[in-house]
Amino acid sequence: MREYGARTAYVGKSPPNKRHVIQNSGHFFERRNAPTTLQTSENPASGYASRSHYSATKRELSYASFISLAYTSLVPVLATVYKMRFQIGVNSAIGLAACSGAACYSSAFVVPAKTMTSARFFGASSMDARIRNTVSCDESEIQMPNRCFQGNEYALRAVAVASTDTETSIPVDTAQDQVEMKEEKPPMQGEIMKMLPRSTFDIDTKISLMYFAVDFAAVVASLGFLNFVVTSDIYQSLPIIGQALTVAPLQILGGFAMWCMWCVGHDAGHGTVSKTNWINHIVGEVAHSAICLTPFVPWKMSHLKHHLNHNHLTKDYSHQWFIREEKDDLHPLINASYKTRNFQLPILYLVYLLFGIPDGGHVIFYGKMWEGVSMQEKIRSAFSVAVSVITAGSLWHGMGTADFAVVCFAPWLVMSFWLFMVTYLQHHSEDGKLYTDDSWSFQKGAFETVDRNYGKWINRMSHHMMDGHVIHHLFFERVPHYRLEAATEALVAGLEETGQSHLYKSIETKDFTQEIVRQFDANWFFVDEEKIVRK
Repeated sequence: MREYGARTAYVGKSPPNKRHVIQNSGHFFERRNAPTTLQTSENPASGYASRSHYSATKRELSYASFISLAYTSLVPVLATVYKMRFQIGVNSAIGLAACSGAACYSSAFVVPAKTMTSARFFGASSMDARIRNTVSCDESEIQMPNRCFQGNEYALRAVAVASTDTETSIPVDTAQDQVEMKEEKPPMQGEIMKMLPRSTFDIDTKISLMYFAVDFAAVVASLGFLNFVVTSDIYQSLPIIGQALTVAPLQILGGFAMWCMWCVGHDAGHGTVSKTNWINHIVGEVAHSAICLTPFVPWKMSHLKHHLNHNHLTKDYSHQWFIREEKDDLHPLINASYKTRNFQLPILYLVYLLFGIPDGGHVIFYGKMWEGVSMQEKIRSAFSVAVSVITAGSLWHGMGTADFAVVCFAPWLVMSFWLFMVTYLQHHSEDGKLYTDDSWSFQKGAFETVDRNYGKWINRMSHHMMDGHVIHHLFFERVPHYRLEAATEALVAGLEETGQSHLYKSIETKDFTQEIVRQFDANWFFVDEEKIVRK
């Protein structure tokens, strides 16, 4: 048996219940510059291999049980933090403790049990074949039995395969050739859409508002209980260290609830909460501007520019890239920021919003993100800023500085840590590439982003922001968060079918707090020259 990429070739007689590679009459396609011909085709009648059907299953979790657990059995959070060459305890502990605290908090994961029929892998049932063979191609595309190919994207030629009813194994020496025959260009949007279930693009307002309501309730409950504790006589009688230890678990829980609410507001910014714009706007203003103190419209503007320029060396937003080989030429202020990078993790999102580094201010309107913005958009942005400022100011005035810092600001820092950690790790990997004007394309940039697995429950409670990121970047205005998981499974299967599974990146990151500390310390915002594709 030889393994290559995400596939396995069985040589000789294959074990039962394993996929066989069957050679049958028909055609296969190879690139003109491919060094070796690997002849494979599918035999739907063989029974050796069947396509997989992905369906969105109903996942029902109760907020009540988790919140009840949180308030009746909170225990100290113990974590082993990755040790760097500096003392990093606070930064890592916040994030890792949030993971533990997350056991006390959950979104209600109810996804309609709609069958998502989409054929995958080698082989197909006869019905699958009929469905996929009805694909209608544009004039510019080449129609094949199961899909359309862009004529200007692939140099394909048909090679007849001798008819046979017998099982034929792939020669061992061609397994590596399969890797070498990978397509250099990723599939186009139309091809990717054909890999996905139709329900992937179904935006259900009721489901979206259900998630919004549950996360809103979680934020109010967690921060409300925290405020109740802080204002109690027992808390006030404790020494400072006792007070800190008492509220820390609740701050972590509240901050994680705010992070989950931020994810719902993120969907609103992409228009995937509802097909009705005013619903998206109200949800975004409440989730982002009011609860997460992130002015919704300015954030929406800069985030859209990030999606339109993802992994572009100079045009990407949210991430400012520096070439490592040019480190000695950095501006003194940027160099100072690099040298103090390890102490900035808890406040980087605050710096991003207030001081506009690197995109421009989200509270005070200046910087590149405001170039060419209309007055109408600035007025809408000013409204979002007003909501955030009035909310924070009212709470500060009503609670006093000390209680505001403990009940509101500390959980907000936990939320911002989650936000920066998730965003950074989604766009940084050991083999990640950046592109220039001469080499960039939307699909290339999207496939250089990374899916990361933080663990089943963390992924779900965070609305699949981490493990559904590639699909999100491919269709950022069309796929709501509750469709990302099934869509990602279908994408992986579809890429495997087309021999392009190497394009998709997924990294196990259950030690996420250690990983962000390790990655940020080692790489900061640097990229090696060899990782930049210039032509």
